[in-house]
Amino acid sequence: MMRYWFCLALMLHIHGLSAQEILTWKQLTDVKFKPQYSEAIGMTLMRPVFGEGLQALAGKDVQLTGYIIPLHTVNALYVLSKNPYASCYFCGGAGPETIVELWLQPNAVRRYKTDARLTFRGVLHLNADDDLHSIYILKNAIIAKQ
Repeated sequence: MMRYWFCLALMLHIHGLSAQEILTWKQLTDVKFKPQYSEAIGMTLMRPVFGEGLQALAGKDVQLTGYIIPLHTVNALYVLSKNPYASCYFCGGAGPETIVELWLQPNAVRRYKTDARLTFRGVLHLNADDDLHSIYILKNAIIAKQ
């Protein structure tokens, strides 16, 4: 009987681990950009075209490790960056594929230290048309167990 419970617990643990994909920064480079005229803004913008690998991950629960960059700490607006602050998209000239906007769950809202290397999990959203947000958004994001 003890062996039965051990096997059951092990299977449930393994199933929980496989419930989320480990997303890598290399996978996020599977994007190209094409010029497209925006009627709303009145100018041509570069729109992302996501590769098949990323499209397959859209809407799935994923986990990603990176550096925290605060955009607005009072409103808990953060991005997860491939690079630390000094060489991130905003400061160091990296591309938009090197940041993921974090839409935190209410229980995950707190102050995070700039450049803290953390792992978050949430639902991957590919954003091709909302210019007010990043091309990648991690919705319902929470900090993963460290």
